Amino acid sequence: MTNVLLVEDDIDLATTIVDYLEIESIPCDHASNGLMGLNLVQRNDYQMIILDINMPKMDGLTLCRTLREQGMDIPILMLTARDSLENKLQGFEAGSDDYLIKPFSIKELVARVKVLKKRRSGEVKRLILGDLSLDLNQHACQLKDKTIKISPIAFKLLEELVRASPHPVSRQQIMQAVWGDEQPDSNSLKVHIYHIRKQLDAEGINVVLDTVPGFGFALRESGEGQS
Repeated sequence: MTNVLLVEDDIDLATTIVDYLEIESIPCDHASNGLMGLNLVQRNDYQMIILDINMPKMDGLTLCRTLREQGMDIPILMLTARDSLENKLQGFEAGSDDYLIKPFSIKELVARVKVLKKRRSGEVKRLILGDLSLDLNQHACQLKDKTIKISPIAFKLLEELVRASPHPVSRQQIMQAVWGDEQPDSNSLKVHIYHIRKQLDAEGINVVLDTVPGFGFALRESGEGQS
């Protein structure tokens, strides 16, 4: 599986970066403009993105903002010749996780790549799974185009399950993520799971909440993971 996507219109620089990453055993795809980068992200799984700001067709800030609005939590490292504080703030506001100013040391780039590709970004603004959408800023839940009312606890539960989807999440992990150290009895989790499943079923969306016997729960798109 490809680990890294580089979106950079400077072909010479892109070739240098790709070659150096491959020496470090980090496979890297390359896109020469923002639209090509967006298409690749939507078709492949990447552990991180290296993203230039000044590019044709779609600039890096727009691409970064678009990915975050779509709920993608891939870590993004921005490359730019702009070194003012205002430019850096624009990058972070668009949803980037790190910032590297040109010209830069390839060794420093590789070091940052190795750190970022191990984690998911905290800059994501929306999580989407099939017909289910979670707005993390507004703490709003949409099923298809309908906004539904759910409790803060139910929202945290859904967030944990959507982030892990299609993989199951253990009961212990859910309890810790939702309630922290002050955990209620296990019946509280059962009640919340029941109500969430009831709301999903009532709206007839293409997302199902499965119980994994002896382990926990998994949120999946209909048919996903079935043989």
